[in-house]
Amino acid sequence: MEIDRVARELIESLPFSRALGMRLEEIEPGRTVLSMPYDERLVGDPRTGVIHGGAVSALMDTTAGATVMARPDGTGITATIDLRIDYMRPARPGQRLTCEAHCYHATRSVAFVRAVTRDEEDSDVPVATAVGAFTFERKETGE
Repeated sequence: MEIDRVARELIESLPFSRALGMRLEEIEPGRTVLSMPYDERLVGDPRTGVIHGGAVSALMDTTAGATVMARPDGTGITATIDLRIDYMRPARPGQRLTCEAHCYHATRSVAFVRAVTRDEEDSDVPVATAVGAFTFERKETGE
């Protein structure tokens, strides 16, 4: 699948994504799932072992961007315009985080995405939710 290859290459080409250990789990038009392993180097509070919110936000931003890139009506080029993240609870120490993002609407120049991050416990309350706007270039008709 072409979008799978493009997304995988994107994630693997970003040094920050590689450093955080991000892995592409699933991708389809307008939907992406990435995961990130627990890593003690990313702990934000040594007393609790909880992952820093910046690592969670990086996972969510990368997942949302890949989702926009996976739209078949786009050129595969995007940048974050706005990303609002609501942290619902701390991620449990030692657990892999998984983020699922959906691109639910796109205009000629902006794509809108919702994302949810959960840890392995996958309780009713996610670790974080996000909504974002990303640049979007629609393919010309006939491309």
